[in-house]
Amino acid sequence: MSHALHHQFLRFAAVGASGTLVQYAVLWTGVTFFGVDAAAVASGLGYIMGSMVNYVLNYFFTFKSDKGHGEAAAKYFSLLAVGWCINTGLMWFLVHEQGWHVWLAQVLATGLGLVWNFAGSRWWAFKPADTAAK
Repeated sequence: MSHALHHQFLRFAAVGASGTLVQYAVLWTGVTFFGVDAAAVASGLGYIMGSMVNYVLNYFFTFKSDKGHGEAAAKYFSLLAVGWCINTGLMWFLVHEQGWHVWLAQVLATGLGLVWNFAGSRWWAFKPADTAAK
């Protein structure tokens, strides 16, 4: 991994930690007050809430995007919609079908989401306009 890519990934992961905190807080609240049956729904809702925080921070801090918000947000949230499906589907499968512990399943889903979201953000959603044509 190049030096610039490595630093960008670290910034992305740091920004993602803020969104993950939001997601995990919503998951904890959902499971605490509504039980394990609410795990997939609470995780999915938390994912959406955390993604809003992450968009703003990634746009300005991680990728320093020069794209208009219309294009960048449309691509970013399309990317995250697929990530949401991966997260929520994996949580449903691992917790409800396989009997995994909620937090073990969420950590795995978070790791997969990190890789998916970084790759899509860097090479599609926030890709600078001057390199998009190359």
